[in-house]
Amino acid sequence: MSFRPLHDRVLVRRVEAEEKTAGGIIIPDTAKEKPQEGEVVAAGSGLKSDDGKVTPLEVKAGDRILFGKWSGTEVKINGEDLLIMKESDILGIVG
Repeated sequence: MSFRPLHDRVLVRRVEAEEKTAGGIIIPDTAKEKPQEGEVVAAGSGLKSDDGKVTPLEVKAGDRILFGKWSGTEVKINGEDLLIMKESDILGIVG
């Protein structure tokens, strides 16, 4: 099954958080927060304005992004946990 987000939505795979701190302390699963960094898996065609003009998205598949803590809707596609969010929920692209 393939999935293509519509309009200004993007499909994101979370990037796993580090399991150790910089000082070498191992963080148990119960203390970890969900990562706020991910990779764009697929992107919609863009936002359509009232006059019918489509503004393309600035992100594309493969981009590494940062997003807000409560952004997106969790979905399971082909057994993988992913997020669907609007482009406006994306804080920036990691270069």
